[in-house]
Amino acid sequence: MASVTPDPETLRALADEGNELALDRLADLADARGDLDELSDLLDEGCLHAGRLLTRRAVAAGDLRALQSIADAGYDEAGDELNRLLARPSGEDR
Repeated sequence: MASVTPDPETLRALADEGNELALDRLADLADARGDLDELSDLLDEGCLHAGRLLTRRAVAAGDLRALQSIADAGYDEAGDELNRLLARPSGEDR
């Protein structure tokens, strides 16, 4: 079977029709570009994969405000990570 790499416009059209896997692929493309605004927009559309990717970046950067924003946008695991980081004693490595 041939490998298919759909273009972003096709993925967007599929996502607009309710295809969650296409939404996830758009998130992967945005993450690869480092496009945090696009990831945030995808999270606002209900893409939990975008929330996962944003959370991973925020944890790596130690960005507590970003984690709060991601949690507020509906990705609960970001809130869990925020609580974990806040509960960690000062000076302890991740």
